[in-house]
Amino acid sequence: MKNIISSVINRHSPRAFANTEVSDSDLELLFEAARWAPSAFNEQPWRFAKGTKSRNPELYDLIFASLVEFNQQWANTAPVLIAVAAKTINFRGKMNRHAWYDTGQAVGNMSAQATSMGLFMHQMGGFDPEKLSAALHLPEGWEAIAVIAVGYLGDISSLPEAIQDAEIKKIRERMPLSDIVFDKVF
Repeated sequence: MKNIISSVINRHSPRAFANTEVSDSDLELLFEAARWAPSAFNEQPWRFAKGTKSRNPELYDLIFASLVEFNQQWANTAPVLIAVAAKTINFRGKMNRHAWYDTGQAVGNMSAQATSMGLFMHQMGGFDPEKLSAALHLPEGWEAIAVIAVGYLGDISSLPEAIQDAEIKKIRERMPLSDIVFDKVF
């Protein structure tokens, strides 16, 4: 019987990160994995802005400031914050309906790579996209679509008590295949 690769099975999204730097070479491997993702017409509509606490704190703080209050309670434990942007206009000057899907695949590649390296990523939709887009000076046709916290797994005792409780109770469940795969019309 064939098995699912371990970096898919072992991936999870912690909120507690260790106070350990992630090297530039390790971050480069994550972005290299993203670079190899498939995309419609090979447009590669993804861009990443990486802020590190130690080497690029200005960008780190700019990304952090776009997070909603709940995410700000824990995301500062991560040594790296990455803003994810997608090019929403295609090479024909029309709406790129695949930009979000393609960019998601690039981030999925990053996530599998991170897990294989002992790193963890927590992808967030809880941020102000307009604020982040403006802060990053994204040109027209680009949209901030996610923020990712990256680092090594940390101790949940570093988190506020309410978030510690949520982390302890968090169960990584997935729907059964019978609920998500159909062999008939939807």
